[in-house]
Amino acid sequence: MSAFVYSKDRKIIGSSRRFESASMGQRLRLLALGVLVLGAGGCATAIPLPAIMGVSHEDVTGSINQGAPLSAALDIEDWRRARGAMALALDPQGNGAPVNWDNPRSGAKGSFTPVGPARPVGDNICRSFLAELGGSVVGQTLQGDACRNQAGEWTLGKVQPWKKS
Repeated sequence: MSAFVYSKDRKIIGSSRRFESASMGQRLRLLALGVLVLGAGGCATAIPLPAIMGVSHEDVTGSINQGAPLSAALDIEDWRRARGAMALALDPQGNGAPVNWDNPRSGAKGSFTPVGPARPVGDNICRSFLAELGGSVVGQTLQGDACRNQAGEWTLGKVQPWKKS
């Protein structure tokens, strides 16, 4: 059903259908703006203050299940790279070959060599290794164990200087 729209002097200036179709774009824009405003009202912006101040996220919070650093001579980025190499080297499906890592920024480098087969320990898979450190850090050979949990995260066990047998 169509209604007519009249001017003050009672002349027909349009029908309600024409009026509705003419204002549909305005109504849609207003609806979109309302949805945008309501949607943005629940949002929050986080400003990473540590990053602005030059401190990395790991410096501030650490990380759960990271395990102890392999050596005090390694910085956080060295350890991140070393940990990746360790995970590859100790993977039970791996070929047992050494896996190298390096950090061009610090000059630190090293390798992990699995020693013996992987073994179950509770719900974890553990493996012994030799780790060689060099480059900008004092050359060291370390022996230790690491275990991988069901989530696939490796945690270092005991690490000590390698005693040749």
